[in-house]
Amino acid sequence: MPQYAYSGEPYGRLPTVTDDRQMMPHPILLEARQTAPNQILLMYDQQTDLASATNISNYWIRSNVGPVGIASVGMGEAISPANLIRPELGMISPVDNSKTRFVMTFRVNAMTGVLYVVLPCFVNLEGRSGYGGANWGPFSRNVFIGM
Repeated sequence: MPQYAYSGEPYGRLPTVTDDRQMMPHPILLEARQTAPNQILLMYDQQTDLASATNISNYWIRSNVGPVGIASVGMGEAISPANLIRPELGMISPVDNSKTRFVMTFRVNAMTGVLYVVLPCFVNLEGRSGYGGANWGPFSRNVFIGM
């Protein structure tokens, strides 16, 4: 029987409780940094499963101006399947063979001066599958201001 603890935030398709799947070892996003008007560099703390790390639908981007441009959700909204980043908006590619560094490229530019928060979920460790939670933590530097 799984052990449950309320996580405090509703997520739609995301779990609202902490169960055994979420307690699995998983990579944590260390940093999300804008490197070009339409690109964000993502760096994880451990090697990732490439299929889950490069699936753009495993990511959400919040902004303080709402879901416009590269942002899929506003600051006050819960993340859900309805507001994930869609494949027609961009893609994610490995930067090198490290399996820890990726570039997210969008069809549109980030808006200058807007606050963004990158929220990855369901990214597995290399050679694993089934992780069902968030891939950011209290020390993730996943916030940036659009340039």
